Amino acid sequence: MIKFGPSGNCDSFYAEGYLHTEQAAAFVKRRGLDCFEYSFGRGVRITEDKAISIGEAFQKAGVEISVHAPYFINFANPDDEMAAKSYGYVLDSAKACKLMGGKRIVFHPAAQGKANRFEAVEKTIERLHVLRDYIYLNDLQDMMFCPETMGKLAQIGTVEEIAEFCKIDPVYTPCVDFGHINAREQGSLKTVNDYKSRLEYMIAELGYERMKHFHVHFSKIMYSAKGEVKHLTFADELYGPEFEPLAIALKDLKLEPYVVSESDGTQAEDAAQMKSIYGKI
Repeated sequence: MIKFGPSGNCDSFYAEGYLHTEQAAAFVKRRGLDCFEYSFGRGVRITEDKAISIGEAFQKAGVEISVHAPYFINFANPDDEMAAKSYGYVLDSAKACKLMGGKRIVFHPAAQGKANRFEAVEKTIERLHVLRDYIYLNDLQDMMFCPETMGKLAQIGTVEEIAEFCKIDPVYTPCVDFGHINAREQGSLKTVNDYKSRLEYMIAELGYERMKHFHVHFSKIMYSAKGEVKHLTFADELYGPEFEPLAIALKDLKLEPYVVSESDGTQAEDAAQMKSIYGKI
C-alpha cells in the first residue's frame, strides 16, 4: 500500500501545543496519514529509551516511521578519516531506526567538492560497497538504506547516479526527491510523462520489485542556476513541481512508495493534500 506522511513536525503541531515526537504519532494519524520521517539532520542524538518510547507511540497509532540520517554525510570526501565518520552516521541512524520499529534510512550520498564528477561518483561507489559490508556486519541487512536524489548541481545524486548506487546491493533502495530533481533540472517535471520517464528508467535499471515500494520525498522547491535554494509549501505558485502528474504516473506504473512531504512548515497538511489527490485519481 502507498503511504503518505510528513517529514518532522509541522508548524500546526506546535501551534496546537504539542512538544514531543511521541505526540506526533496520534497527530498524523488523526489527519489520515500513514507514515512519519524522523530527522537526525544535525546528528544522531537520541537515547535508547527515547527511541523505544517514540517507536511504541507510533506502533500504537499504526503509523510507520522512517529516519533521515545526518545531512553532512559525504561518501566522496577525499579525507578517509572524515568519510569514515559517514559510515558511523548511517549505521547509528539505522540502529536508532530499528529501536523505533522503522525500516527505512534516508541519506545524502555525497558532494562533488574539488574532484571532477567521475572521480567523486567512483569514490562514492567504492565507499558504498564498504558501507554495505558494515551493514551486514552489524546485522542490519533487513533495513532499507535509501540514497537520495539531490537538488544542487554540486551534490552527487542524479537519478542515474542513485540507480547506479542501488545496483551495489539489495540493501539499497532509491529515495527519489522529485522537488530536488525539478530544482537541479530547472523545472523539468511538468507532465505525467516527465515523471514516468524517470521512474521507467529506474525500473529498467533496478527491476520492478526493487522500485515498487521505493522512498519518495516531495515538496515545491525554489531554485537558481545552481539548483535548489529552499523548500516551499504547496501554496507557492511560481515554482514546482505539482503532485498530480506524479500521482497519475505512480498509479499507471503500479508503484506503491512511501511518500514523505518536506514542505516548509506545512508538511502534514501537504501530505494530506497529496493523499487526497492520489485518492481521487
